[in-house]
Amino acid sequence: MESVEQAEIQALLPHRYPFLLVDRVKEFEPQKRIIGIKNVTVNEPFFQGHFPGRPVMPGVLIIEAMAQVGGVLVFKSGGTVGKTLLYLTGVEEAKFRKPVVPGDQLRLEIAVLKKRPPFWKMEGKAFVDNEVVCEAVMTAMVMEEKTETQS
Repeated sequence: MESVEQAEIQALLPHRYPFLLVDRVKEFEPQKRIIGIKNVTVNEPFFQGHFPGRPVMPGVLIIEAMAQVGGVLVFKSGGTVGKTLLYLTGVEEAKFRKPVVPGDQLRLEIAVLKKRPPFWKMEGKAFVDNEVVCEAVMTAMVMEEKTETQS
């Protein structure tokens, strides 16, 4: 099982600060599973308003972090041709179990449930320490990136 460092994550995903929510990938099994890390710091821009005096990471951003780790899995597994993007097309069975706060480290575990190109269905679980803080089933679609000259 291989790991993926930040430079390769940025080569695979189009996201950039402040919206890149994957710091590192600890484990990767092509076409099957991946484990990513998001270090949650007090400097995150969303903490300024969510919530002043009691910072809590928004649940939708935990789902987004899981989706981005899933994107690394899809792109690193190969099978995409040319310049492609991965669009989140569905989120099912999302459950938020415990607040995520500054100082936490999210361990994002994603497993492929089904793939039928261009669709991938994945199960995601986010952990802080060994406690599940969020889980969801996500569907995503690989699409060719359109340029200004394409319509």
